[in-house]
Amino acid sequence: MARTTENDAKPANQPVPQRLLAAATRLFAERGYDRTSVQEIVEAAGVTKGALYHYFGSKDDLLHEVYGRVLRLQQERLDSFADADAPVAERLRAAAADVVVTTIENLDDAMIFFRSMHHLSPEKHRQVRAERRRYHERFRQLIEEGQRGGVFSDATPADLVVDYHFGSVHHLGTWYRPDGPLTPQQVADHLADLLLRALRP
Repeated sequence: MARTTENDAKPANQPVPQRLLAAATRLFAERGYDRTSVQEIVEAAGVTKGALYHYFGSKDDLLHEVYGRVLRLQQERLDSFADADAPVAERLRAAAADVVVTTIENLDDAMIFFRSMHHLSPEKHRQVRAERRRYHERFRQLIEEGQRGGVFSDATPADLVVDYHFGSVHHLGTWYRPDGPLTPQQVADHLADLLLRALRP
């Protein structure tokens, strides 16, 4: 059973593209991308195949957009944290916590991402990898800024620090439950504090 997310709003209350994305996300999470047909998506969204192909050229395009909307949100928020006028440790902690919260808030999308990315066409696969790389590079730049300034230890290469944090983020879908003992913000605070402690000089 897929988790309930903001994408599960009643389809009739949403514009057609959002209805299609909500239905696709739910079905991809429940059944898997390869076991979900276009017909099942349009039936769940309450639209026609013509409507789907008007907004999305293929099921592949829907899968790509499931990834893209979360990546765009996270990149926009990371950029705002990185560009803020605050000490680098505060900016990194805010960014590290935010990616945890936004991932938990979009857990279906995250699960689909890691389970189904290999189904993307080669071109879209390259696009997603490039978008993820841009995000990770901006995150790494914050770590390197702190290392250059002596705020963070440089004993561990920044690339490994990035992998350490995002390994935890990518693992959220295997254990986090909305009815569990920790809220998304509490999980985010714990993981962000772990990262900052690991970087302490």
